[in-house]
Amino acid sequence: MWQDLLRIPLPFSVPVIGDELVIHGFGLMLVLGFLCAMELARYLARKSRIDPELFANAALIGLVSGIVGARLSHVLENWAEYSRADLSFAQNFRNAINITSGGLTYYGGFLLAFVTLVGYAMWKKIPVRTGMDIIAPCLMLGLALGRVGCFLNGCCFGAVCDVPWAVSFPYGSPPYMEHSEQGRIHVPPQLLGVDAADELAPLDPARLRRADLKHLQPLAAVQHSLRIHPAQLYSAFTAALLVALLLSHFTLPHAPGTTFALMMMLEGAARFSLELVRVEPPVIGRLSISMVLALGLIAAGAALWLVFRHARRDENILTEPAAATA
Repeated sequence: MWQDLLRIPLPFSVPVIGDELVIHGFGLMLVLGFLCAMELARYLARKSRIDPELFANAALIGLVSGIVGARLSHVLENWAEYSRADLSFAQNFRNAINITSGGLTYYGGFLLAFVTLVGYAMWKKIPVRTGMDIIAPCLMLGLALGRVGCFLNGCCFGAVCDVPWAVSFPYGSPPYMEHSEQGRIHVPPQLLGVDAADELAPLDPARLRRADLKHLQPLAAVQHSLRIHPAQLYSAFTAALLVALLLSHFTLPHAPGTTFALMMMLEGAARFSLELVRVEPPVIGRLSISMVLALGLIAAGAALWLVFRHARRDENILTEPAAATA
């Protein structure tokens, strides 16, 4: 875990930022994922004889709509956390829109970005099914780098385990906080403070940088969560593997749209498997909300595969505005 990659002191205080510029690991990987996915989309667009700048614009639209959808989905799934009675409306709203500490649900971002980009493709007369095929490996590339950001941030972690490659996260991380709340680890009394609900809880790591609490930093440095599955890295690895598989399928003769359908099926299966080593609460039997959505993604992908395989191959003939000039 490496939440803050770099802290740069500023000669003066800036509104919102404060007196230092912090480069967050999660945010940096999110930006890298976006840039890499956009360049891959432009490359595949040129190969498909479509103006690559259309996909540069689509990437920006997909980024904004994806973040909005991912954050909205996360807030709705954790509504109690963002509607606390002990906080004002403004404080709850500020917490809801603050993504610097993580909290983005992939499926929410996928759904809103998909609908938005289909509308954009129809507006710009981009062949929709071909555009979907181009976007498929780009989504997985962005997901792979984004999950590395999750690992740096400590969110989206796995269940407790004792496998040789298990990892533990430091004091103040999401796994540490959850394990302490569950009483599964002992927090030294010196590191306990009173939270907004008048209950004892581990001090915010940021508070330990105050001059009067700096003497507690060595004690906090030796605190760790229980050993858990590095679920974020599992997801990053499978997403990178899907990038390679989807690019291979894209270069082979195929019915337009089937690369995207294949992505849905494979990503759904990968996400369902990942949930077996995570700690989300069940909503239907033993299935978590992500498992249910993963099964829906597999079913939707299979349906699209059958539809696109039997559709006319010339249904998405390039229109003049979308064709590349070079």
